[in-house]
Amino acid sequence: MVHHSVARLDASFAALSDATRRGVLEQLGRADASITELAEKFHMTLTGMKKHVGVLERAGLVATEKVGRVRTCRLGPSRLEAETAWIEGYRQVWASRFDELDKVIEELKQKEKVDERNK
Repeated sequence: MVHHSVARLDASFAALSDATRRGVLEQLGRADASITELAEKFHMTLTGMKKHVGVLERAGLVATEKVGRVRTCRLGPSRLEAETAWIEGYRQVWASRFDELDKVIEELKQKEKVDERNK
């Protein structure tokens, strides 16, 4: 399994654990937005949205730029490659386990058929 920076994965998954933050990422995937626009869209205070954006920014999922009094948010440099690789490693483990379970079930079904014929 591929090893990744534990701190980076922790920050990313913590950021992604919140529905509002996932919504912010989805929104920024469509277009850059100011914190004010995001706060309005999610019916939040500016302070609340700043906190959410800060969590996303520390995880590298969002980048912000302040021009005058407006802080604009856009998708950050993290493209979730490390997180995707981590998940894929576990997906492969589970897929392998389910394949083995399928084999056991098939063997039991075959044995059951043989036992039925021998009765």
